[in-house]
Amino acid sequence: MTTQEILQAAKAAKGAFAAADTETRNRALEEMADALLADREAILAANALDLEAAQGSISTVMQDRLRLTDARLEEMAAGVREVAALPDPVGRVLARVERPNGLVIEKTAVPMGVVAIIYESRPNVTSDAAALAVKSGNACVLRVGKEAWRSADAITRAMRRGLAAAGLPEDGVALVQDTTRASSRELMEAVGLVDLLIPRGGAGLIKACVEQAKVPCIQTGTGICHVYVDKAADPDMALDILENAKTSRPSVCNAAEVCLVDKAIAAEFLPRMKQRLVDDRAAAGLPPVELRLDEAAAAIIPGTPAGPDDFDTEFLDYILAVRVVDGVQQAVAHIARHSTGHSEAIVTGDEAAANAFVTGVDSAAVYVNASTRFTDGGVFGLGCEMGISTQKLHARGPMGLAELCSYKYVIHGNGQVR
Repeated sequence: MTTQEILQAAKAAKGAFAAADTETRNRALEEMADALLADREAILAANALDLEAAQGSISTVMQDRLRLTDARLEEMAAGVREVAALPDPVGRVLARVERPNGLVIEKTAVPMGVVAIIYESRPNVTSDAAALAVKSGNACVLRVGKEAWRSADAITRAMRRGLAAAGLPEDGVALVQDTTRASSRELMEAVGLVDLLIPRGGAGLIKACVEQAKVPCIQTGTGICHVYVDKAADPDMALDILENAKTSRPSVCNAAEVCLVDKAIAAEFLPRMKQRLVDDRAAAGLPPVELRLDEAAAAIIPGTPAGPDDFDTEFLDYILAVRVVDGVQQAVAHIARHSTGHSEAIVTGDEAAANAFVTGVDSAAVYVNASTRFTDGGVFGLGCEMGISTQKLHARGPMGLAELCSYKYVIHGNGQVR
């Protein structure tokens, strides 16, 4: 099918999803989860082909984003079931007011309609997006990058079979067949067919969608995430948080890309940071972190001098930009200039410094003494997520079921006229 045919079919199907009751949508999700596991061999075989084709064209870190395993497939199915277990957002009365003339006005959650998602090389987004769309009464059209197309196609086929088993139209979950840029432009310009567009990927993709989309578009998470180590930080806690935020999975958007260190502790902390992130990891056979240092940090420890763009780069790799700052206010000012509004953390034992950081930093998620890696729909109790919104209108932070609903006013009367 062409992209236009897929969109037309999704539009035709969206009414069935909006009208389906909670039990039907939950049954569909359970069937979809069962189908993912039933098609385990086909999905993993397709993923193996994607990984084979990716050799030499994407980094090993990015290959980890692409890779599916038995365990990851089990997690995907479990995520779909977790969404099924969440409260139904559709029909929820968000606000109710009774007017003096007897009218009762209810602000009521309703599905968006057709949600289009453009994403890159993470096959698990396919099942996450479909699960959230179905639970919230939406049809969804998925457009994945060519690196992950075989994997996404196998996953989508399984989920469509699950929909059919529950009596819902298969076209409510569809994968775009065209992996050229033309299909992305078609989704961006699909006025009357796409009710909401969500780009989930790198800075270039998100910038293109925000600037070119003619349909409603939510800006999601390029993650230039910061960890600020305050002068009142517990150094052991700071090292634990920093290593987790940078190295636990560097290819994801909630990984730390920048470390800011208070100058009052820089001479003591930076050598310990280098030992932990570089020397100890290399000795243990783990990828060491390349430290890109500003002048003040470079005067204390060896590393790569920071270039002009290093504090504005989402590395998605074992690379960390490091700057020495003069206290919490300079840290906040640096973040204001360089952050993408995703996730930032302060490590401190000083409540006043923590409050100044939380108040001053204008990002979707702000942490005190915890890793930025927790910015995730599953961790936040949303089951999974469509992405991390870094804008402020309609949705901010991990996007779950509530963010895939709009609302309408339902007014109950008994003959009132105006």
